[in-house]
Amino acid sequence: MKKIAGAIFLLLAVAACNLKENKSKLPILGTREPVTKTVNGKHVTDTVYQTIPDFKFVNQYGDSITQNSLKGDIYVADFFFTTCPSICPIMHRNMLKVYKEFKNVPDFKIISHTIDPKHDSVAVLKKYADKLGIAGNSWWLLQGNKEATYTLGQKHYLVAMSQDDGTPGGYVHQGWFVLIDKQHRIRGYYDGTREDEVNKLIGDIKTLRAEVNTEIAQ
Repeated sequence: MKKIAGAIFLLLAVAACNLKENKSKLPILGTREPVTKTVNGKHVTDTVYQTIPDFKFVNQYGDSITQNSLKGDIYVADFFFTTCPSICPIMHRNMLKVYKEFKNVPDFKIISHTIDPKHDSVAVLKKYADKLGIAGNSWWLLQGNKEATYTLGQKHYLVAMSQDDGTPGGYVHQGWFVLIDKQHRIRGYYDGTREDEVNKLIGDIKTLRAEVNTEIAQ
């Protein structure tokens, strides 16, 4: 967990430097590698960024959700479990601000992955969604294979989590809200337990949407 937290700290530090250079665009986070290819007889080096891979889970309505379900969408991802006695209730009270701000925006989604799929069945997730006041398809609570969820969260979103029977609730996880662009690249990390960080997320979503619209116009 310390390694992942350190990696995110480094990513955010690099992001801060990048923002100084270009305040109108959000940084692209995660690993990257140069790829050289031949275009019109010339060698051109391009940068390939880390992306979130395909996945398959089920939402609170029992619908199958994959990366294709998010095609053309900006989205925010987080990890939780419905019986969490600590940070999850705070995170999702704060996420409601994001939901209310963007629930009528057609190219935006929120996806929340449960790390306790054995308990958090579709019916349990629907009840949890109803309690939060979530309706429609702008915020999906996702349940699926536990190993696949942990691999996705730790390896690709860089969010630390573990099962620990000695802690309240039996699980330990970080409270990051992770902002993902339409190319499935990581564009920001935000502490979901802090209102100021959530306000920053809302502002950055607007910045990212404006960035995408500008690229389309060009």
